[in-house]
Amino acid sequence: MIQLHFITNLTKEANNITQRFIKKYGQVPEKNADVIVVLGGDGTMLFALRNFMNSNKPIYGVNCGSIGFLMNKYEEEDLPERIEKAHTKEIQPLRMIAKSALQKNDIEALAINEVSLFRQSYQAAKIRINIDGKIRMEELVCDGVMIATPTGSTAYNLSAQGPILPIMAPLMALTPICPFRPRRWHGALLPNNITVRFDILESKKRPVNASADNIEVKSVSSVTIHSATDVKVRILFDSNHSWDERILSEQFSY
Repeated sequence: MIQLHFITNLTKEANNITQRFIKKYGQVPEKNADVIVVLGGDGTMLFALRNFMNSNKPIYGVNCGSIGFLMNKYEEEDLPERIEKAHTKEIQPLRMIAKSALQKNDIEALAINEVSLFRQSYQAAKIRINIDGKIRMEELVCDGVMIATPTGSTAYNLSAQGPILPIMAPLMALTPICPFRPRRWHGALLPNNITVRFDILESKKRPVNASADNIEVKSVSSVTIHSATDVKVRILFDSNHSWDERILSEQFSY
């Protein structure tokens, strides 16, 4: 029988559900597990994805949280059978390298969803966009800007009017947050084999923070982003409710 290790969030409901799953299917140490099963919402799933990067262990999510785009439908019956029939998607995170006036060394972090920059004060940020060594935009005046993976394209990126990307698309979404100048610029779709660098203009007067998912760096002067090709994560989706189907459904929802 397939060996499972269950992970959950700290809510009482999720913990109660986890105990039922463990009683029904057993619990082995994570190092001995064939599959990691995550019980919760997308936040719990992102936590697990970061923890098991490059472990080669597939991760299967069961939605018992408030948001579950990365999760499968909540069902307690026939879990091993559903896992064996599930489709595997392999995703790559982004690698952020940030320079900060507050820290001597560069700060490196990985992001499953997106790397985002936000203005730190009441004044709009001024950001130069450089792609593969060529300046593409001299000055973006905005509340912020982000680079999103296909996995993250349905999260904050979508709320900022960015495009939804199929999970296997070799693309990244560059999406501005409340752009002031150029006012009508909606961002760009970029190949995932390029390097993006954001330089913060007037960084002392207009300070900017950067975050790779939940890892935040304050008062950055520049942020470099590229795909972490040396890091992979495997995620499982039910065969009757694939990621591709979710992407299509999301694009036709209103």
